[in-house]
Amino acid sequence: MSFPETLSPDSYVTLNSGQRMPVVGFGLYKATDAGNSCREALKAGYTHIDSARHYANETAVGEVLRDSECAKDRDSVFLTTKVKAPEHGYETCKNAVIDSVTFPKPDRWDLILLHDPTAGSQKRIEAYKALAEALKEGKTKSIGVSNFGVHHIEELVAANVGPLPAVNQVELHPWCQQRWIVDYCKSKGILIQAYCPIVRGKYMDHPTLVNICNKVGKTGAQVLIRWSLQHGFVPLPKSDKAERIQENFDVFSFELDEESMAQLDSLDQGDAGAISWNPTRVE
Repeated sequence: MSFPETLSPDSYVTLNSGQRMPVVGFGLYKATDAGNSCREALKAGYTHIDSARHYANETAVGEVLRDSECAKDRDSVFLTTKVKAPEHGYETCKNAVIDSVTFPKPDRWDLILLHDPTAGSQKRIEAYKALAEALKEGKTKSIGVSNFGVHHIEELVAANVGPLPAVNQVELHPWCQQRWIVDYCKSKGILIQAYCPIVRGKYMDHPTLVNICNKVGKTGAQVLIRWSLQHGFVPLPKSDKAERIQENFDVFSFELDEESMAQLDSLDQGDAGAISWNPTRVE
């Protein structure tokens, strides 16, 4: 897994699977109109869309990419989906993947993740085995996990039912840095994707963030996304507003200096800083 030293809108990271992933993705969690948001993101320059079966918007993604007026063709867009915990287990996960590649949904995905570890040990292992088979069958180009703690990943490695996860997608921002997971994944060559990278707007008035925004002349969201990028994470900002969608992608014309990065790093509250369910420590 290698992250580019110089970042641009066309930058990508090479996963441990050998596949290339654009360094900023667009998240569709709780999108009011997933199709319109996806369409606006593609117009703004995003080439990386993050969906999930739980979000119930895979069909919207497929329809947008088949639209003759779509700003991008399918081969130029990196698509992610996730199989939710109630569908974990071998047969249920296998059937979920088949459903996710059935018209009117996209006919293939670039990355399929296990959405979270809450189904329990046996079902996690069985589901990952099903993802490994989907990989061999060409339904996806890479597989991975989301919301997994170190013990969950080590469990999959020990079970030896598939390749090392290419990705672990977790909540990640200055107030919840999940360093125990980040350090482990980096040591193993597993890419970290950061969801909630702008903390759902919760800390936009925080004095440290405001001071850095004034220093670099950028918004709080842009600074937080840039923080993710400079740590080697792939952030997944989301918005339903076209102007915010564009703003969140305009993060390649500036850098945060060492002082600003250190100031943001100092805000970590550990697990207490999470604003989502963050089930990384469940058994």
